Amino acid sequence: MRLRITVLACALAALAPAALPSVAGAAPQHNRGLSIRGVPHSIIAGEPVLIYGRLAGLNHADQTIQLYHRINPNPGFSLIGVTKTDSQGLYEFTRAENIVETNRSWFVRGPGLTHSRTIHERVAALVSLAASAPTGLTRHPVTFSGTVSPNHAGGVVLLQAQKGTSDDWRTIARGQIANDSTYQIPHAWRVPGAYDVRAVLRPDARNTVGVSDPVTVVIEQTQHADFTINTSDPVVSNGSPYTISGVLDQPGTTTPEPSTSVSLFAALPGTADFHEVTTTMTGTDGSYRFAGLTSPTNELYQVRATFPPARDGSATLFEGVQDVVTMSASSPTSSVGGHITFSGSVSPDKAGHVIYLQKFGKDGDWHTVEVTTVDASSTYRFGWTFGAAGIKEFRARITGGPANVGGASTPVTVAVTQPPLTSLPSAG
Repeated sequence: MRLRITVLACALAALAPAALPSVAGAAPQHNRGLSIRGVPHSIIAGEPVLIYGRLAGLNHADQTIQLYHRINPNPGFSLIGVTKTDSQGLYEFTRAENIVETNRSWFVRGPGLTHSRTIHERVAALVSLAASAPTGLTRHPVTFSGTVSPNHAGGVVLLQAQKGTSDDWRTIARGQIANDSTYQIPHAWRVPGAYDVRAVLRPDARNTVGVSDPVTVVIEQTQHADFTINTSDPVVSNGSPYTISGVLDQPGTTTPEPSTSVSLFAALPGTADFHEVTTTMTGTDGSYRFAGLTSPTNELYQVRATFPPARDGSATLFEGVQDVVTMSASSPTSSVGGHITFSGSVSPDKAGHVIYLQKFGKDGDWHTVEVTTVDASSTYRFGWTFGAAGIKEFRARITGGPANVGGASTPVTVAVTQPPLTSLPSAG
């Protein structure tokens, strides 16, 4: 499922232009002497929105403008704000942070019979996701939990796993949202590896689709009691060393087997083509250690006795190697209506892999707002136009695949200011 926060602005049904009380039945049909524009047109829940426009005609200064809104699925409009036009007939309303959390529509009325068209704000729900542990064992469930904002008690959250390196995800489990808008979903895997999962709230009348930041869990095979294998770190950054170690006991016992040659074997995940890497001897306590290992890709490891008599080797151990992602902004500052570029690189090479631009939300989590593909030189680029003032935080996030565990860039901050209304794009 491809996530894009959609930009929409369109007209609604008609209302005879008459003086209105605080609640109106429906929105005006046409734009008559009063323009309106809302930016951004599409947000994640809780972000601020700027609504502005111009009153036409000669006598346009110091005139009263009334702002109405309708919150889905309510049928009627309510008066929520009043302001005055400036000397050029311009007006503005700011809906501050933590106010706009659901889909809604706006229009404005001016003096006489003047009124604007109706515009729509599409608001994505905030969905968080956390795993009960960053690692787990095959056939043992990991519990995924999180919250949905605004409250969607009784709704359903889908737990999805990524397919390959594309923006395709498949649903592997689902859970119901509790009264406090939390959820819990257990799931177990049968094969060792690193799995990227996300939680999805399907769109409804109140919100557009909500998608969590993907979470990576590493699943290991259950250990053999008499031949253990462990890693110093189940996921390391590309180029970082790690150590594989364990203990060899005499078959079927807890008695150490010292001075025995053991060999380390490795294979790429998804294959059974194990090859010997190196050999060492167990210590007096049956322990062994392979230090200073590095790899540009994920690896599966097994340790086996080097010489006869034949015996079962260790369990299969997954070692994840994480992508290194960089990102920078073309400018640390911008303005409402301003456009900047976020660009960076991924190593090892990830040409053709999907990558996400994420924005930091009021819930203290990251939320995907754009999707693109890493180019042939393993670099990427996002364009972004700002719709509201404030300090904005972004990062790039790449998910994993057979070759590597996904990673994220260091966050980038952009300070966005609001210029004079006269410099903003003209209202419709």
